[in-house]
Amino acid sequence: MTAAHQTRDVPYTADEMFLLVASIDLYPTFLPWCAGARIRKREMDGEQEVLTADLIVAYKVFREQFTSRVVLDKAECVIDVHYVQGPFKYLANKWRFEPLAEGGSRIHFFIDFEFRSVTLQKLMNGVFSKAFTRMMQAFIDRAEDVYGTQKPIVAVE
Repeated sequence: MTAAHQTRDVPYTADEMFLLVASIDLYPTFLPWCAGARIRKREMDGEQEVLTADLIVAYKVFREQFTSRVVLDKAECVIDVHYVQGPFKYLANKWRFEPLAEGGSRIHFFIDFEFRSVTLQKLMNGVFSKAFTRMMQAFIDRAEDVYGTQKPIVAVE
């Protein structure tokens, strides 16, 4: 089992960060180790948009595709990802974007997964902490590229 949670304050609004993370089809253009992304299906469930999405993750000789059900709750600024199919025993992650009174937003990102393959799990355990931090930073860097440089906000650990 591999799980982690990270919280970061950024100078971008909760809505801006929500839209950036919800743009799954653009992940290969900026997200490390994301070799491909495809939205298979989009539908509405009340006020929430529900996507079925495929991602291809590649790291060294490792290359795997997996499918997730992604629930976009724009009103609450929450993105829930539920594993459907692929190389995992399970995978869950959640993004929550909280507006800050002084401007910007606080990003809460949680991920929990386990591979079916012991070999893949051991490989990932060795690089997970670094990869998790790098992934969060890739979204923040993408926000700067898309929305421009803004007054920095001190990060929360």
